[in-house]
Amino acid sequence: MLFKHQVFSLVLLAGAAPLAAADVAVIVHPSNAATIDEEQITKIFLGQTKTFSGGAEATPVDIKDSPVREEFGNKVLKKNPSQLKALWARQIFTGGAKPPRELASDEEVIKFVASTPGAIGYVDAGKANATVKVVTKR
Repeated sequence: MLFKHQVFSLVLLAGAAPLAAADVAVIVHPSNAATIDEEQITKIFLGQTKTFSGGAEATPVDIKDSPVREEFGNKVLKKNPSQLKALWARQIFTGGAKPPRELASDEEVIKFVASTPGAIGYVDAGKANATVKVVTKR
């Protein structure tokens, strides 16, 4: 009987794995005409630059405590959550850049980005809509 429970658990875990690895869409305000590549996205979200390629100010936003945030960190920034936490702790301690503002959900990020010309954020790719411009999916 125990073996059946173990097999069932493995089947459930295997089926859930694709759900955890959703595509992430990086989004900006629809009026943003800057050329934005992954290197620039990384620099903006790690506090290494405060502007887009055209010189306009960038306002990055994160999703607070979300699997999408972890996917974005891993896929785009190439950093796990503990590496990001350590990076921002150093930045704050040394008086460097401030971390991106945190919003509670994909919907809040979309609403903020759609209403803020310099905003850049990320959401589950399936939730991006016509109110924002998708610059990359990963």
